[in-house]
Amino acid sequence: MRFVRTLGKNKKLHTDRTMFFDGDVEIARYDVVKYPPIEKITDKQLGFFWRPEEVDILRDANDFDNLTEQEQHIFTSNLKRQIVLDSVQGRAPNLAFLPLVSLPELETWIETWSFFETIHSRSYTHIIRNVYADPSEVFDNIMNIKPIVECGNDISKYYEDLMDFDGKFGSYGHKKALWLALNAVNALEGVRFYVSFACSWAFAELKKMEGNAKIIKFIARDENTHLAGTQTIIKRLPQDDPDFVKIKAECEEQVQQIFTEVVEQECQWAEYLFEKGSMIGLNAALLTNYVEWIACKRMRALGIACPYDVPGANPLPWTQKWIAGGEVQVAPQETEISSYVVGGVKKDVSTDSFKGLSL
Repeated sequence: MRFVRTLGKNKKLHTDRTMFFDGDVEIARYDVVKYPPIEKITDKQLGFFWRPEEVDILRDANDFDNLTEQEQHIFTSNLKRQIVLDSVQGRAPNLAFLPLVSLPELETWIETWSFFETIHSRSYTHIIRNVYADPSEVFDNIMNIKPIVECGNDISKYYEDLMDFDGKFGSYGHKKALWLALNAVNALEGVRFYVSFACSWAFAELKKMEGNAKIIKFIARDENTHLAGTQTIIKRLPQDDPDFVKIKAECEEQVQQIFTEVVEQECQWAEYLFEKGSMIGLNAALLTNYVEWIACKRMRALGIACPYDVPGANPLPWTQKWIAGGEVQVAPQETEISSYVVGGVKKDVSTDSFKGLSL
């Protein structure tokens, strides 16, 4: 690793370094940091720590059996797509960004971010184990679904361009590849998940698959934190390194195109989900309006012109209570830990569970 080879060579005070390309982090110190907002985002994310096993989804298995064939298609397809998205995100930020980082607070944020993406991936397995009789029915054919593969490849493209850059380390071209990768992942965190999220929450509004919806609420809360992280980095880079002022101007149209391509893919995914029918309260047209509205919100936050004509208010207002995840507490209640649920049934009881007990 670069850290081992260069230990002790970076003599520059950590608060005088730029975010990226300014030598290895070396000493992880947080008493004084250059960018306190990044440190605060890490603290916020750590405060949201949760485990998927804390959410009891026993009732979801029965709910799933009672869904229509179309509703099962929507639920399972979204689950497969989320698995792919977070499989990429669970490893890519560490692989692509950490070798370039020079600040300890930024390094820790990226590591924390990736770790929580892994929690998301583990949560999908928790859902699948409890809802489907044979998990392989979900996992084994994911890569046979063309829209999912295309989405995964599109996510990976900018990461790969950055990791495969063969020019001089820290050169203008290298920084440009970093800028595009950061903006692509910002669009991912801010837009790509929301068709799937809305479907999960629509089921819960109908009192179906409520355990899954609770997990998705936790994931959405994390994604909002990740979005805050990428937005903070993107906004501060031009102040941090003058090269990014020029790069930002040069790449403005390309960044806008990244967002519009994400929106197009999300709308195509909504069409795929509802090609054989809708579900109560949701259809492809409503989801298209919703995705365009969210995309405009994310683009404007970065000063990017939005090409869509969208309303000022959320076109799916009932989703707001699910998105507003900052107030969510991971406490044993309602659909959570089975030992706290009246009538909850544990599935891991064996013949030895009561060994040594007598009545």
